[in-house]
Amino acid sequence: MRAYRELSAAALAEEHARVAAAYAKAKAKGLALDMSRGKPGREQLDLVSGLLTALSDPADCSDGGIDVRNYGNLTGIPSAKALFAELLGVQPSQVIVGGNASLTLMYDVISKAFTHGLLHSEKPWSKQGGLKFLCPAPGYDRHFRITESFGMTLITVPMTPEGPAMDAVEAAAADPAVKGMWCTPKYSNPDGIIYSDATIARIAALKPAAPDFALMWDNAYCVHEFAGDFVPFPDMLSLCATHGNADMVYEFASTSKITFPGAGISCMAMSQANAAHFEKLLSVQLISADKVNQLRHVRYLVDKAHVLELMRAHAKILAPKFAAVLDALETEIAPLDIATWQRPKGGYFVSFNAMPGTAARIYTLCKEAGVVMTEAGATYPYGIDPADSNLRIAPTLPSPAELAAAMEIFCLCVRLAALEALLPRA
Repeated sequence: MRAYRELSAAALAEEHARVAAAYAKAKAKGLALDMSRGKPGREQLDLVSGLLTALSDPADCSDGGIDVRNYGNLTGIPSAKALFAELLGVQPSQVIVGGNASLTLMYDVISKAFTHGLLHSEKPWSKQGGLKFLCPAPGYDRHFRITESFGMTLITVPMTPEGPAMDAVEAAAADPAVKGMWCTPKYSNPDGIIYSDATIARIAALKPAAPDFALMWDNAYCVHEFAGDFVPFPDMLSLCATHGNADMVYEFASTSKITFPGAGISCMAMSQANAAHFEKLLSVQLISADKVNQLRHVRYLVDKAHVLELMRAHAKILAPKFAAVLDALETEIAPLDIATWQRPKGGYFVSFNAMPGTAARIYTLCKEAGVVMTEAGATYPYGIDPADSNLRIAPTLPSPAELAAAMEIFCLCVRLAALEALLPRA
């Protein structure tokens, strides 16, 4: 196959007819395939079925003398705090354990900033006007939607191979109306980028004008390699403290893609001063999260070494799926010179950059052929990709056969959208 831009108008028209016919044939199959979200597949869920029987007797329901079936222990049981602390490299006293979704904890931080203010807020954010939030993009749409839902102005920060463009971050943070930044530092969503040590150091040393700047450090994929060995990561709480920013960072993690997404546990880690502030606010809101589930996870996951062993088992399931996606792109798209993509070694996504102006068309073509993708533009604030280029591929849910069928359609859609854009206008 030759690069499409090298083809004559007649050759482009001929190729368009060929690809359109192949697309029509694939569309006629009436498929219904989902690559819209980073959901674990059935095989992964079955892998962790031992969690269901990790507690089986009333005598098992004690954690250091605490009966987990009863009220109390607002910030989590000691063993769950210790497990997350070991995974993140922080202190148990810095950890608050929540329910199944870390997104709920992220929302809670922003919500409480608006209703009550953070530790160093002069007044609640709701009583301040014109607030802004930094959003490295491509990024996670659900992050952006949290701050958007509170009426904040979202500022796009370009992502680089080393993480957020720090010159832009430092310049923007000089504005006191800028109240924080979203970050996924390891295997970023969707690019799969690991922030470099230099980038992390600059973030930790950031001197924002806002005294209550919230660094939302979502370490969602901290142990989620599917190719190669575990990649260690720094303790961001300690790094920030070293630079006088102990209270700036709020770190999040969960077991959503380690055990059951719908029945996992989550945490947020922060300075002890922040933890005390949030414990006071949370005491009005709830008695505790599900402590039985917390203990069930501790008994099943045990410690960091056992978690990493489990993640290697997940990797054996995931690696062939990511390889199938990347192999299809290399075979069907690379020779045509119409797109680029990341080649991640961990996380849950492949970030795909189509010809500018074609991502929305690719999304529509896929949907019409029975392949559901995350909407074009979702990886940018307000769902608007200025280049209309980025698409997020989520290979984890489909079976290998479904994934092969989905990638066949996806590649046809990429080719068809590119040809439509390149064909001379009548």
